[in-house]
Amino acid sequence: MMHHRSSLEAASKPANSKTRQVIMGENDVAIQMVAILGTMLAIIGGLITIQTPEKSVGSYLPSSSTQPSKRAYEQFVLAYTPIWMFSFVCIVAFGWYETFDEWSYLRVCIGLAMPFLLQPIVLPSAGCDSPDAKRPLFERYSFKANLWILVYSFIGNYWYTHYFYSVLKAKYTMPAHRLNNVPIALYFATHFYFSSYHAFSNLMLRKVVTSYQKGFLRSLLFVSVVLCFSYFTAFMETLTISAYPDYSFEDQDMAYTVGSAFYGIYFIVSFPAFFLFDDEVDAEKNNAAARKVTLYDSFLSSCGHGMMIMILLDFVRLYLDIPLVVGKL
Repeated sequence: MMHHRSSLEAASKPANSKTRQVIMGENDVAIQMVAILGTMLAIIGGLITIQTPEKSVGSYLPSSSTQPSKRAYEQFVLAYTPIWMFSFVCIVAFGWYETFDEWSYLRVCIGLAMPFLLQPIVLPSAGCDSPDAKRPLFERYSFKANLWILVYSFIGNYWYTHYFYSVLKAKYTMPAHRLNNVPIALYFATHFYFSSYHAFSNLMLRKVVTSYQKGFLRSLLFVSVVLCFSYFTAFMETLTISAYPDYSFEDQDMAYTVGSAFYGIYFIVSFPAFFLFDDEVDAEKNNAAARKVTLYDSFLSSCGHGMMIMILLDFVRLYLDIPLVVGKL
């Protein structure tokens, strides 16, 4: 009897030790993330205290008088965002994905992306009296904004995903139709993810620009908000998707800390770029000489910023001396 109990105790020790190591590892990551995010908040808070406020109260949304098109687009994005987020929460929380095949993933992601993609066509007013309703389709701000995000999302999936495969050893294991070894459904999922991320970013950056007087200190705050929100966005996506088993990293702890910084490179470039994109779309009302941003301009802008991101990702890869593998694995 004593021998049997000793054997059980001996067998349980490695398991208990491993469990303690896992718990300690999770605690270490949690402490690191709290420290990182807390430091970011402290930096932003400190920079805010040394700003010189504008006389007028700052705004999160574009002006209804000078930028009604951008305002209507952002309001539509903000209104639809809780819907796709709730849908994804249900799919993961209730395990519905366990019954999905490659066609199910495609239908879900295309279906959730459609309200953004179709809004400029079927609801040009965005439900907010947008001037887009009176413009030709290709001149509508919402159409150009969707094109910008669409091109950026395609580049991100087609190219950047392989940096995650190579550098962070990430992998998708769900059943899927694939293009360049990336599930096609994700090309559509990224569109509604990125539409929401960039709308939130616009709100914060606009609040900075409209709340404080122009100068070095405001520029420093602007850059800091871009850097901090880029990291926060990347971390939150990694955290929220961690419950989904078909997307995994070789080292989950590194994915939260280092991986969030790596993913955040996307947004360091794209957040300020999208904030400034077609900023004078409504200026033709007051200035007939204002240059109109065309579809080609929109495409070129997205491609250009996409290349900037790719170069930065590759700089990191070269620094880590990790080979890049693109295509079928």
